[in-house]
Amino acid sequence: MPTPAENRLAHVADRVEIEALRGEFSDAAMMNDYDRLASLFTPEGALRMPDVPAELVGQEQIRAFGPQRPAEFLVQTSHPGWIEIDGDTAAGRTYMHELGRSRDGRSVTNFAIYHDRYQRTPDGWRFSERVYELTYLDTTDLTGSPAASWRAAQASGGRA
Repeated sequence: MPTPAENRLAHVADRVEIEALRGEFSDAAMMNDYDRLASLFTPEGALRMPDVPAELVGQEQIRAFGPQRPAEFLVQTSHPGWIEIDGDTAAGRTYMHELGRSRDGRSVTNFAIYHDRYQRTPDGWRFSERVYELTYLDTTDLTGSPAASWRAAQASGGRA
């Protein structure tokens, strides 16, 4: 039987693994790596984004979304939220701030919440469900460019 200290250590390790999973999701989304993004879900896991709209169930649908993704570019910053662990399952929230431009030229700045369900698997914690809730949307044109290089910005006196 584990000691109370061992139980606390295991609980902390689970929380760290779930935070790493949430961070890897943002990295995969920003890098447009939908093979990796799909691998972060259980085989039957779901990514639900009613405001996009997209309802992706299973790793194959999540993987196939990449080429259809409406964003030309996406910068996604995740902020840690609540996590509650119950054995081999957990629930949590991740708070998001996003900047992006759609392929048709529309800009977006938003804040959102991912409502998450997690499952411990032989490969570590995975999403069993991730539901995207848009909480703030601003469609004012972004004035920057995803293609602006640091060198170009320096050469123009700080303007890209």
